Amino acid sequence: MSDPPAINVRCPACRHVGSFSHVGVNDVTSAVVEKQANGRFAQIGTKSFGIRVCPNTECNSVLFFARQTPGGATVTFPAEVIDFDASNLPPSILGSLEEAVKCHSSGCYRASALMIRRTLEELCEDKKALGANLKARIAALNAVAIIPTELLNAADELRILGNDAAHIEAKDYDKIGEEESELAIELAKELLKAVYQYNALLTRLTALKKGNSTLP
Repeated sequence: MSDPPAINVRCPACRHVGSFSHVGVNDVTSAVVEKQANGRFAQIGTKSFGIRVCPNTECNSVLFFARQTPGGATVTFPAEVIDFDASNLPPSILGSLEEAVKCHSSGCYRASALMIRRTLEELCEDKKALGANLKARIAALNAVAIIPTELLNAADELRILGNDAAHIEAKDYDKIGEEESELAIELAKELLKAVYQYNALLTRLTALKKGNSTLP
């Protein structure tokens, strides 16, 4: 019997994409049947269930998967997560962003939007952006960090989306589903890059100039 096939997914733990191999345990399969017009049942596919391990030797996380063939998507547990760059992010901000990403991967989209709003609050707290409310504190970010106007506008939209997630009476967005949640995370990632990561990249680049012998 041949080894169970590998599956290509993003690891929920280390967030690297890889080819997850089997762990020495055969997959379990079951037939998918459908009732035909003549009243008889016929097999229309197969469901497979199994265990795979992350190929990253520093991770080696194990996940479970289920897949239907033909044409079925692969579902994993833990679920795949949106990737993001965690470098130079303060621990409180990183924790809120990670929770938003995990909520999104679990289908808890309103909870994800709430955690993105908290990420904004953590950002304002870290940068000492003051104001009577979050809207005012977001506007004050421009005085304490170099942020493009478009990203500041995006941050305010994330605040509004978070309000809709938290309050029944808030109706600026018709719904908060997968697409809204994913876009909120992507915009938050870009905002955090502008505040915490672009300068670090520039510092690394300038350190490579002649006369600079060491990297920071």
